[in-house]
Amino acid sequence: MNLLLILVVVIVLGGAITLVIVGVRESSEDDPLEKRFLEYAARGETATLEEIELSQPISERIIYPIARYLGRIAIRFTPQNALQSTRRRIELAGNPRGLDPTLFLSLRIIVAVGIGGLMLFLMTIGLESWRWGMKILVIAVFVVLGFYLPDLFLTSKIQRRQKEVHKSMPDAMDLLTICVEAGLGFNGAMAKVEGKWDNELSVEFGRVLREIQLGKLRREALRDMSNRLDVPEMTSFVAAVIQSEQLGVSLSKVLRIQSDQMRVKRRQLAEEQAHKAPIKMLIPLAILIFPAICIVLMTPAFLMLMRSTFKTMFLGI
Repeated sequence: MNLLLILVVVIVLGGAITLVIVGVRESSEDDPLEKRFLEYAARGETATLEEIELSQPISERIIYPIARYLGRIAIRFTPQNALQSTRRRIELAGNPRGLDPTLFLSLRIIVAVGIGGLMLFLMTIGLESWRWGMKILVIAVFVVLGFYLPDLFLTSKIQRRQKEVHKSMPDAMDLLTICVEAGLGFNGAMAKVEGKWDNELSVEFGRVLREIQLGKLRREALRDMSNRLDVPEMTSFVAAVIQSEQLGVSLSKVLRIQSDQMRVKRRQLAEEQAHKAPIKMLIPLAILIFPAICIVLMTPAFLMLMRSTFKTMFLGI
């Protein structure tokens, strides 16, 4: 019975790990089926739709659709507010690895089931003396932790992305200001920023330019960029640019003021982090460094004391 249970757990855990690996893989912007059509057309070969589908990897035909199907099932039982919040958080994270609410919910379920199966397997082979009530309680705790683990990953991704945008904004504002003062249009200045760097901010500027080329108003594209980033400095910058456009104020002066303010804020933030450094160093200093220094300094003195006449005084030997 135990062997059968272990076999089932291993199969479930292997399937869960496979779905996780496939679910978080880098997704291609092109349709794989369309890509296969173009490849056959370039070689001048004729093939049926069934042959082209069968030529795709098994992950595209079976595993990835299963992950999507699990996500669609989870969406049916998920409140609409939670779906909107998930969609918003994925957008703030920059859609990492092609995630969407369906795939993200399926990923949470797969991770929870995988961690629960792993704990069941470990407890079955290593903690036979425990009661099943305690085992179920521990497994339930780890299942809940596994369910919220992708959410923690998404939160970390959002924070890293916002920090990167905040760090790169002063340099981008300087380049925008120089380009506009030199006579280049604001769209052309954003194109220069996109071509100069390869970071989250330049990617967002490139998306704004593409949206403008597709017919969206510039102020709407800038507002959407501000909502996707949710960085206070970017919100202030977009509001200032839109107001200068509506009121006819010189854009170069607005950009110069924004650039100076962002540099001041970045310097203040650096000073704040520098002042926090000594306090953060206290914990590793007290736990790791100070005991090691005490051992290195006091051990020779202790050994000399043990070999001297003071040994009988302190130890009575």
